[in-house]
Amino acid sequence: MIRKKVMVFGVFDGLHAGHHEFLHQAKQCGNYLIAIVTPDNVVQELKGKRPKLTIAERFEHLKDIDHVDAVVVGDNVLGSWYVLDLHRPKVIALGYDQIRLKDELERYFKNADWQADIKLMHAHEGDKYHSSILKDVKKPIQ
Repeated sequence: MIRKKVMVFGVFDGLHAGHHEFLHQAKQCGNYLIAIVTPDNVVQELKGKRPKLTIAERFEHLKDIDHVDAVVVGDNVLGSWYVLDLHRPKVIALGYDQIRLKDELERYFKNADWQADIKLMHAHEGDKYHSSILKDVKKPIQ
């Protein structure tokens, strides 16, 4: 069977129902889902603060989700795209709120020697399940 790799990017700092729905939707775009976990230093650079959970904890929580086939730590340098070039997914599934990342990926692919389809997933109660709202999430939802 030919793998249709799908890649997602995120901090995943305490998994909630919105993350689970996002990952489920992403998996439906192919048959092999790779979750890229943003390193702490990049989270600091993007959000001005470090994640509550360690990268090891975030990695482990994602590994426990059935429809995630591989978990990979993302690039330590923002915008380097090494992890993207290494895995070359057919589809990059983005959360409904990852518009800035979508724009950056589109700029990247203008000069790349390969292409991936970039798809925005639908929000799952975005006004309820969004990491910026759920600041006290400590454990993954099972």
